[in-house]
Amino acid sequence: MFISPPNNFNESQIWNTDSSSSEPPMTPITKFGVNDDARQPPVTPATNQNFKIAPSSPIVNNKLYNQGWLTTQIGKYIKIEFLIGSNMYLDREGTLLEVGISYIVIKESGTNDIVMCDIYSIKFVRVFDDQLSKCRE
Repeated sequence: MFISPPNNFNESQIWNTDSSSSEPPMTPITKFGVNDDARQPPVTPATNQNFKIAPSSPIVNNKLYNQGWLTTQIGKYIKIEFLIGSNMYLDREGTLLEVGISYIVIKESGTNDIVMCDIYSIKFVRVFDDQLSKCRE
C-alpha cells in the first residue's frame, strides 16, 4: 500500500505504515532477461516429412467441387458456357488441358489456340462422348 499526498507529483510515493490493512505489500514484477532459462526456444518445423503425393488444394482433389470434377474430364472434348454480366452467354469448345483453382485451360478445336478461362463464370459444361469409339462399333 502506497500513499501519495495530493498534488505531490514530483516526490516518490510514501509507504503506508498503517497496519490496519490486511493486504500484503506489492512486490515488483521481475523482468526476464535475454539469458533467462524460463524462456522457451523457438520451435523449428519438421523437415523430414515424406509425402507420397505433393500437397495441393483440397478443392482441386475433391470431386464434390467443380474443379475436382473437371480434373476427371481432362483430355476430353468439352463445350463450356460462360455467363458474362447478367444476361450474356458465351461458349467455348475444345479439349480440356488443365484445371486450376480459379481457371481452366482448353485447346480450341478450330484454331488449336490455348485459352485460359475463368472458372467462376462457368454456368454449363458439356462433355462430349468419344465419337471415335462410336464409329468403330
